[in-house]
Amino acid sequence: MIKSETPEVSVIIPNWNTLRWLPGCLDALNTQTFHDFHIIIVDNGSTDDSVAFIQEHYPDVDVIVLPENRGFAVAVNTGIKASQSEYIVLLNVDTVPRPCWLEKLVETAEQNPPEIGFLASKMLNLDNPDLIDDAGDSFSWYGSSWKRGKGEPAARYNQPDEVLSACAGAALYRRTFFEAVGLFDEDFISYLEDVDLGLRGQLLGYRCLYVPEAEVLHQGQGAGIPRPRYVTFSTRNRLMVLTKNIPLSLLLKHSYTLLFGQFYFFLVYKKPYYSLKGYAAFLRTLPATLRKRREILNSKKITKQAVDRLLTSDLNEPSLSKIFLSKLR
Repeated sequence: MIKSETPEVSVIIPNWNTLRWLPGCLDALNTQTFHDFHIIIVDNGSTDDSVAFIQEHYPDVDVIVLPENRGFAVAVNTGIKASQSEYIVLLNVDTVPRPCWLEKLVETAEQNPPEIGFLASKMLNLDNPDLIDDAGDSFSWYGSSWKRGKGEPAARYNQPDEVLSACAGAALYRRTFFEAVGLFDEDFISYLEDVDLGLRGQLLGYRCLYVPEAEVLHQGQGAGIPRPRYVTFSTRNRLMVLTKNIPLSLLLKHSYTLLFGQFYFFLVYKKPYYSLKGYAAFLRTLPATLRKRREILNSKKITKQAVDRLLTSDLNEPSLSKIFLSKLR
């Protein structure tokens, strides 16, 4: 890492009471083969001495301190606004990037046209690096988000490929992408905000490329939020993604699948109170979501047929019958 007036890359790391992960992540960044970058950590009101630790042991890291935990979207947006680099890289704190990670992301960006607006890393399971944690994100007509390749052998994902979106836990974005598409939607707070951003980019004609050489180890949920809040946010946010970005004719076409998806997750989460809180939260955000929807769909540059192909028809979750039978054994 070097300190230049305007480094080519800004690496933005949100942090919230995850002091235990900071040394592994920051030490790995210090071993990168690409050097023209700086690090911005946005602390979400930590109470575990994270800020003091960073300032003492990593004085070259810029730290922005928020007074309270305002969620992932606010944190990364704060970092993006504070940066001036051509490329913006988002990185979760519970990661260990391999030495060539940044080099491969920047190299791929420079070798591709501007419409390749963002890049997905090859995220590997920290405890078992032979397995994929995430090789690009997809989203289904059920409202389910799927980490491509999760739990599969990493060797199966050694080829570059276009994907719907990049997991914001280890992704590169062009600054021009954010200037055209906008930042992360802060109404999401946490979860699916990266899928929403990716879908908005796709509607404007941007594409996302998976870069298999850009490897990063990821703990997964190492910096997450408690499960009840996850259920509430996920329930609300999947409906926000669909309502904001999908033309009405396609919502009607896939209405049975969409409704089944809501029923499925309501049962599978087994936290009806928090699921209902999610539906109530969605209704509260509906006026603002509809205003955003008008702007997004009025600006889209791809056909409805192309939008239809962006989402998958696979639930990518165990069937209800399989879940039920497993409980009987």
